[in-house]
Amino acid sequence: MEHTGTATVEFNTQALCDFYRTLIPEDKTTFLKTLAQDYSIDHRIASHLAHNLYLSQGKTEAVILKTEERLKAALTPVYQQLFGQIAHLGDGVKFLVDMRADILNILSSNGTDQDSPHLKSLNTNLRDLISLWFSVGFLQLERVTWGSSCDMLQKISEYEAVHPIRNWTDLKRRVGPYRRCFVFTHSAMPREPVVVLHTALTDEISDSIQSIVHHPTLSPEADQTTGMMERQEKPESINTAIFYSITSTQKGLQGIELGNYLIKKVVKELQVEFPQIQQFASLSPIPGFKDWLMGEINRAVHAESIGERSTQILFTKQELRELSTNFGHQGQPILVTLKQFLHTNSWVQTEFLPEILQVALMRLCVRYLYVEKRRGFALNPVANFHLRNGAVMWRLNWMADLTPRGLGASCGMMVNYRYFLGLTEQNSKQYLENQQIEASSQILELVKLLPNKETESKSHL
Repeated sequence: MEHTGTATVEFNTQALCDFYRTLIPEDKTTFLKTLAQDYSIDHRIASHLAHNLYLSQGKTEAVILKTEERLKAALTPVYQQLFGQIAHLGDGVKFLVDMRADILNILSSNGTDQDSPHLKSLNTNLRDLISLWFSVGFLQLERVTWGSSCDMLQKISEYEAVHPIRNWTDLKRRVGPYRRCFVFTHSAMPREPVVVLHTALTDEISDSIQSIVHHPTLSPEADQTTGMMERQEKPESINTAIFYSITSTQKGLQGIELGNYLIKKVVKELQVEFPQIQQFASLSPIPGFKDWLMGEINRAVHAESIGERSTQILFTKQELRELSTNFGHQGQPILVTLKQFLHTNSWVQTEFLPEILQVALMRLCVRYLYVEKRRGFALNPVANFHLRNGAVMWRLNWMADLTPRGLGASCGMMVNYRYFLGLTEQNSKQYLENQQIEASSQILELVKLLPNKETESKSHL
């Protein structure tokens, strides 16, 4: 009888999952809102049991513990039992990860919808469950090579979010000589990369993505037919590992820390394979810098238009004079002209303009990375990720990514975060507890170029 009951529950649970997959987005929203609100906690019962727990003080420990157990059960949403049943299905964990992605999409578009508190609670409960299932002990580290399965290689190509893979030749280069591609997989999601980390093996800390994506080895020699290097690696020429792309492939795992553990695992793997490697660093994009800069310029232009002085100094008087002399349009403020150049990315092809803007843009980018904060931590999400991991903000690189994506995100700049293995725990603790950013002399020299009031942390809610 028990056997039949279990089979029936499994059959019904699978049917529910199959039904959910057939729903259009609007119907999924209705389904999830109903689940969140009607199958949550019975607040009346929870309040009653909380009162009973208060009254039980002074009674025997057994009575108190029993009352606490009842309260705990009452504070567990009904839908959590459903999640547990779904997780027992063959593809149940992946289903729940995808369902959480749907919830996050609804929350991001809902604003102040009155159903949001229930959906947020649903999201929190599901995130906590998924976090347990995806703890690092349940994840397997795999290296992806050209000999890996076709479906894994295809997913590596499709999921690459930082530096899109153009074709199979490009993919072969990224998993070939002097490159390492590692992924985390989960037994409940076989053949599905959860997090992907691309690493370049070099003889120095790279200062541009062009040098990594377009040059497969340390040697300039290549096969004339394919352009690919087929020779064996020379381990003695490798002393640096550059983490140039890390991608979380599942939106439903957002907010669950996995990238940090993947980097630590890969470092250990590389130390075994190449004991001589002394330098570990990232070559990271700076998403959001250009949007932030355009917002600052808009504020400065608006302040000027109404006769007020901008509260933030973006460019020095000398920089503005030089820009006006070379690129000023009669009757138009120089910041308006500059904004047009930046918006179209045409400044890169304009004679002298990159040279004129280099110090100013690097100074402003350091302000964005080092000074601007959200709740005390780095405003830039990539900076926050590496700093939380214990890295040092090492070097800002000019003209490091000249792709449309790189110019559109950060005016072509990229940044190295360097991992000093003996100091990562200490650096992480200082950042998490005191919001202290460890930075190199190059970064700090650029900070010194900022007006004094701009070196103080700027907080964003």
